[in-house]
Amino acid sequence: MPGVPRGAQTSPTGGRVEYRLARNAVVSQFRKGRLSRLDVCDAHPELLRAARNLGAAAEEACPVCDAESMVDVTFVFGARLPAGGRCVASSAELARYHRRKDPVVCYVIEVCPECAWNHLVRMYPAGAGVAGSPARATRRWAQPSAPR
Repeated sequence: MPGVPRGAQTSPTGGRVEYRLARNAVVSQFRKGRLSRLDVCDAHPELLRAARNLGAAAEEACPVCDAESMVDVTFVFGARLPAGGRCVASSAELARYHRRKDPVVCYVIEVCPECAWNHLVRMYPAGAGVAGSPARATRRWAQPSAPR
C-alpha cells in the first residue's frame, strides 16, 4: 500500500501494538549509564515542531528530564495520504480517519519538547471496518491538559 511504511500492519482486523517494553528497556539503559542523553534525546526537528504545535498532553512526565510538558503526536499513514503520512491536529481530524472507508495505520509518538526525547508508544489500525469507537481513540484530545 503506498504511503505506509514497509512492514506496517494495514489489515483492518489487525490489532493495537504497544511499545512499552521497548521504551522501558531504552529508559533502563539510559538510567544505568549505558546510553547517553545524546543517544536517547534525538527527535527530528519536524517532530519537535509537530509536538510543540499539535501534540496532545501525555499522561506522564519525561523519563529523561522529568519535564511535565511531554506530549503525544499522532501520525496517520494510508492510501490517498502523503507519503510521509499526515500529522493529526485535532480530535475531529482523528475521528475522520476512524470513519474512513480505506484502512489507515495510526502511530502515536511521545515527545518531550524540552530535551527532544521521543519514542513510539503505540500503533493501531483505523478506518475500513476496524472495530472500536472513534470516541475511545480520541478521548485524550477532548480533555484539556491540566496543570501538574
